[in-house]
Amino acid sequence: MTTSDPKLLTREILLGFWKVHILHHAAEEPVVGQWILTELRRHGYDISPGTLYPLLKRMERNGWLRCEVEPDSGPRGRRYYHLTPGGAAVLEILRETVVELHHEVIEESRQKPRKPERRLTFAATIPDGHAQIGKKKPVAPPRTVVRSKRQTKRRKT
Repeated sequence: MTTSDPKLLTREILLGFWKVHILHHAAEEPVVGQWILTELRRHGYDISPGTLYPLLKRMERNGWLRCEVEPDSGPRGRRYYHLTPGGAAVLEILRETVVELHHEVIEESRQKPRKPERRLTFAATIPDGHAQIGKKKPVAPPRTVVRSKRQTKRRKT
C-alpha cells in the first residue's frame, strides 16, 4: 500500500476504525446516521453519507446493529441504530484487541530504542527538484557465482 492512495487506506484500514467507533457509540445509546457523520468528522475522518449508510446497512446485516425508523415519519424518517447482543459481543472482542494493539504499537515502541525515523510523504507534497523521502533505491540483480567442478566436489565432501 502506498501513502499516496487515500482511497486504498480508507478501504483497507479506516473502515474498521469507523465500525469500532459506531459500535462504541451505539453501546452508549441509539445513534442516528447524521450524528455519526458529524462525530467521525470531528475526529478527522472524511466520510460521506454514500460511504456511511451502506456501512450501517452491512453492520445491520451482520447482526451488530438493529435499525428502527421513527414512527409516522414515512420511508425517509430518522433511523435509530441500536447495538444488538451480537454487536455487544463483537465490541467486547474489539475493545480487548484495541488494548492489546495499543500496548504493542504505542507503549512497547516507546520502550524500545527507535530506529532512525523514516517519513512517508505524499508525492504531491514534495516540491520539484527535491528527493522523495523514503524512496526505495533500485535493487541490483543478484550476483551469479560460477563454481568449477573441482570446487563443487570439494563442497559435497
